[in-house]
Amino acid sequence: MRAKVGQAFDIVLEPISDPELGEIRIDESLFAVGRAEAPFAAYPPDTAAVLSRRHARIFSEHGAVYIADLGSKNGTTVNGAAVAQQPARLRDGDELRFGTALSYLVRLRARAPVQAASRAPIVLTLVPERDDLGLQPIEVAGFPFLISKADASFSRYKEKYPHQVNYVSRRHAHIFLRGNDPFVEDLGSTNGTFVNGKRVDEHAVALGESDLLAFGGNHFVYRVGICNGAAAEATLTSAILPPCDAAELPARDQAAPLSAPSAPSAPAPAAAPTPGTPAHDPDKTTFVAAAGSFLDIFCVDYAAQQEDEVNQEALPQPEGDGGATDKPRAQGKFALVMGRLGSSFGASERAGLKRAARWGGAVAVAVVALLLFLYLRGAPEREMRSLMAGGDYARAAAVAGAYLERHPDHAQFRAMGTEALLRDQVPGWIGKLQARDFNGAETALAHMKTLGAHNADARGVLDELDWIGRLNRFVAGRGGVDAPIRIFTDEAGMRALLKHWNDDTPAHQRALDRIAAYVPQFREPYADALSYVRKLQSDDSVYLAAIDRLNASLATGLASEHPEALQAVLADYAEKYPRLAGMDRIKEDLQQYIALDGAARAATLGPLMAQMAKVSFSTPPFQARFRELAASRLPTPELVRQYAEVDKAWRAGDSAKAFAGLQAIKTGPWAEAAAKDLARKQAVAAQFAELQKAHGGKGYEDDLLSFYAMLDPVEDVYFLHAVEPDVAAIHDAAIRRAQELMNAALASWRQYRRDGAIGGEQRLESDISAKFRAQARLLSNASAQARQGMRIYAQLKVGDTAQWSQVREDIDSETELQRRSLQELRMVLSPALLKSKLALIGGEGDEGRQPRQSP
Repeated sequence: MRAKVGQAFDIVLEPISDPELGEIRIDESLFAVGRAEAPFAAYPPDTAAVLSRRHARIFSEHGAVYIADLGSKNGTTVNGAAVAQQPARLRDGDELRFGTALSYLVRLRARAPVQAASRAPIVLTLVPERDDLGLQPIEVAGFPFLISKADASFSRYKEKYPHQVNYVSRRHAHIFLRGNDPFVEDLGSTNGTFVNGKRVDEHAVALGESDLLAFGGNHFVYRVGICNGAAAEATLTSAILPPCDAAELPARDQAAPLSAPSAPSAPAPAAAPTPGTPAHDPDKTTFVAAAGSFLDIFCVDYAAQQEDEVNQEALPQPEGDGGATDKPRAQGKFALVMGRLGSSFGASERAGLKRAARWGGAVAVAVVALLLFLYLRGAPEREMRSLMAGGDYARAAAVAGAYLERHPDHAQFRAMGTEALLRDQVPGWIGKLQARDFNGAETALAHMKTLGAHNADARGVLDELDWIGRLNRFVAGRGGVDAPIRIFTDEAGMRALLKHWNDDTPAHQRALDRIAAYVPQFREPYADALSYVRKLQSDDSVYLAAIDRLNASLATGLASEHPEALQAVLADYAEKYPRLAGMDRIKEDLQQYIALDGAARAATLGPLMAQMAKVSFSTPPFQARFRELAASRLPTPELVRQYAEVDKAWRAGDSAKAFAGLQAIKTGPWAEAAAKDLARKQAVAAQFAELQKAHGGKGYEDDLLSFYAMLDPVEDVYFLHAVEPDVAAIHDAAIRRAQELMNAALASWRQYRRDGAIGGEQRLESDISAKFRAQARLLSNASAQARQGMRIYAQLKVGDTAQWSQVREDIDSETELQRRSLQELRMVLSPALLKSKLALIGGEGDEGRQPRQSP
């Protein structure tokens, strides 16, 4: 809330520590905080115990609201900063704490403007009670009014009455308005303030017409007159009038002219005043007092009372309006104490006086010892103030640390220690930060934390510096706030930095404002940090949100039967979010996963083991998915070891050892896959043996090319090497054979498409119809022929096969579609029928494009 000059506020204190206490609404310009004040007096005793009787004052002035601590025992803090000698300004949203336990949230609500002159202003006159002292009347038309020995109202008598003036403190009392009624409050003066003979304690006392008001004893004693602003001038020279009434005031031209403050004139002889009517010499001038300021009134001056003299005479207690000025004066405080000590021991008057003298000596020694103790006890505070005033912040921080190690709850020392620590250490830390020496900045901050280890107040601001350092390191590490956002790398750092800021933004701002107030150089890194935070918040709402959605899509797609659908998703994200770095890594991992997932679903051990051996995922979603597959669908490490031995023997041409290894896999989820692999390897070995026998005979070339077409270029390397010389000899015939196979595959594929693809009604048939059988055979033949032809091309390293590659892909896509559609009917078709239909369609031997069926 922006304050305006003249703006009035309703101040609301919302309880934080004890919500059940209810809020406090302050609509006056001055509010007293103390355990005997309302509403604190009604609090439970344990809750109000942290308050002193005169704890603090809240006041509003010139469109702003302030809190002043009155030297309370447990202290007052605003947002963790101690309120010491100067009042602290309160802003909307501040946390105000009294002692260690009673805290409030400050709310400032602008008050609706009140029409001027809704209530007539008042003027208060103080007419000297005694006419023989030469004192001048005082007019108070502006409030608050500070009673002070330094004010001309009293200092003008310094030469004539030096001791009496010195009985008035520098900040003795003040008169202020509550509503439109005058009140007087003592400010902890040495010799007290009295209303009608009764000393004003911690409460402000209302002033009424004709009240007797005394400051510091029985010298400066005044009779109070109150009237409204319209009657002000008439009352200045008519002090003997009864209480102000506009109807009874004399005409304006009958009043004596006002004069400016002047030296007191010699008192003229006067008759004894009539009881109840203050005497006043019309020739005397009236001192017109100027309005003061709460800011000045509540500035604590710890040394002020050292200038005061102690008035040993108590103020007489008046009776009625006239008082009792003729009564003997009370004994001095020392004599009174001595008399009470004597009487307490039941001695005679003479013995009592002797004992009093002896006890008096003992008490004097005790008082001196107490004063010495209090002086020594205040030495650390004086040393701290001296060091801070001299700019020796390093020494001040060390003194504060040593003191707080013994007295960790001293609020004033915590505040001064924090200020000294920041002023001494933060400039060097800023230099390292701006030089991007982040390790050096961390070392400097660690040193600060060591120096402030016993200062609870410093920990919060040092945590803010730690956050600023981490923020700058993060931004620099990325290459600036506008650098690309590295997916799976930058998210955690961005979220951690933003979480710290967003958890309690106002508190962080107050702490950073406090650092900037102590160390002006901090304003630049502070402004940079706010700029970085705004950019990170923007990236969080756009890019981090997009990454979250992408992670969800990846998790769903990888768990589905069609992970290849994620290719389109990745392409879309790369186009929409150009500052996302790391999309290439995700695409590479997706390609590896599609191959691995296809081999796992086909349940062919050779291709699956080959894929498992070469995959290497670099992004978290794929790494997590691979761990899931390894725990559920992939072969166990023991099975991987067993098959590695089989593969090693097969590649070396040791068919018997390879067969024995596969035959050993008789149980478990992969037993059926091992049996299929064994059958295939046995068929390859048997055909190779037959081929060796027929070498050079009739039909050898056709048998050789058929055998060559069935070999797997990865698994069957031993047999490929064995027949390669013969194949090379008939290279052209091999090319012709591949061409014939691809032409046959194309013919079968075209016939399949002309006759119509296998539809849903055919797949749902309760038996195998002739049409289903014919179409399945065409598709199966096309797939087998295309596979064999493309193998020959690959083994002979024929490069220009793009046309045939597309044909094979089209056939494989249709085969996979038909097998997947049949698999989705497993709850409708009988297992035997489903198996027969799948066998007719074929496709099981196609290197990872086999039916997607887990063992």
